[in-house]
Amino acid sequence: MFVRIGSVAVMAIGLLLAALVAHPALAETDGSRPLLAFAARIAGDEARTRVVIDFEEKPDFSVHYIDSPQRVVVDLPATAFGFPREDLAARGLFEDIRYGAMDEESARIVLTAERPVQLSLAEVQQGENGEFRLVLDAEMTTPDVFAKLVGQQAWQGSTGQMPDEVASQADDGSFVVAVDAGHGGIDTGAIGAVTKTPEKAITLAFAQALAERLADRPGVRAVLTRNGDTFLSLSERVTLARQAGADLFLSLHADTLSQKDIRGATVYTLSDRASDRMAENLAARENLSDQLAGVSLKDEPPEVADILLDLTRRETQVLSVTLANNVIQSFEGQVGLINNAHRYAGFQVLRAPDIPSVLLELGFLSNPEDEKLLADEKWRAKVSDLLVDAVLRYRDRVFAGGG
Repeated sequence: MFVRIGSVAVMAIGLLLAALVAHPALAETDGSRPLLAFAARIAGDEARTRVVIDFEEKPDFSVHYIDSPQRVVVDLPATAFGFPREDLAARGLFEDIRYGAMDEESARIVLTAERPVQLSLAEVQQGENGEFRLVLDAEMTTPDVFAKLVGQQAWQGSTGQMPDEVASQADDGSFVVAVDAGHGGIDTGAIGAVTKTPEKAITLAFAQALAERLADRPGVRAVLTRNGDTFLSLSERVTLARQAGADLFLSLHADTLSQKDIRGATVYTLSDRASDRMAENLAARENLSDQLAGVSLKDEPPEVADILLDLTRRETQVLSVTLANNVIQSFEGQVGLINNAHRYAGFQVLRAPDIPSVLLELGFLSNPEDEKLLADEKWRAKVSDLLVDAVLRYRDRVFAGGG
């Protein structure tokens, strides 16, 4: 009995008949008939990719990993793939996707990856119209983690759980702060007006100093999105923070302005509507980082964005504003701030729906006084200490139930 979901059911029946003609092995055997996979879609980028396949009936499945090349393999019972091939064309983390019958009783989906990957989610969800949806969420990982997955093959079946050995490293009870040094690699960022120092060098030095001071505090663990002169896409930065189990995300920058007399620090939080023209222009420049390295810049498609509820995003935004206010409070009277020091705009790197995030402009490399401070090790130490105080005050307030 086909699930009736309007014209989709009619189309699915036709596609199933075509599949059966093309693949006799999928015909009924032993009184059973193959599952019908009647729709598919894929969305994502080089950091995270979601694959969704709709079935007429609930599918049993198992997952395993194969190296050389790196592949994720999904085994299914006999299945008729009754959707256009272009609906599951490779994109994001995957350079090739193939599927079809293995024999009369089984079928397989093989996802060949561009880089080491792991599935953070693999489960069957029931749709509103009675159909069943196989959801596979893949995300970038390290070669070591992928090697463990291949060696252990510890994760099979439709439990949707990751092996303990490759789960997030943040299960030690620490308060985890992701420190993101803006730019890097081919993306130099702004250039100092006097010394010609690239922004990527300033942000890395500051991120390392801040991480060291955070790590000295009991119960706090700092993770760097980059610890060298390497390029990371905006999505990769967010994914690395999430994999580390970050409770906070601090992205560090030092931009330039055409008005060279403007100086001081600014704290930005995410908003679809910019607080002012300067914030809007700055976000537009920062969001161009991916395009410099040939990464397509686009908003997350709905298939990826719906991983977390809008309610989570709204709550995270409130916490981000709380963090921004704590940073400004720590800086007041100690570090120069521009007028209206808390501003907001559509920064792509702040779009993690589950991690409170701020982007901190430490100063402006277009201003000679700011440029001199940004290169000063003692000044970096002072500002890092003030940021540590802001982070700890945020942690104690939020996690102690202070709201």
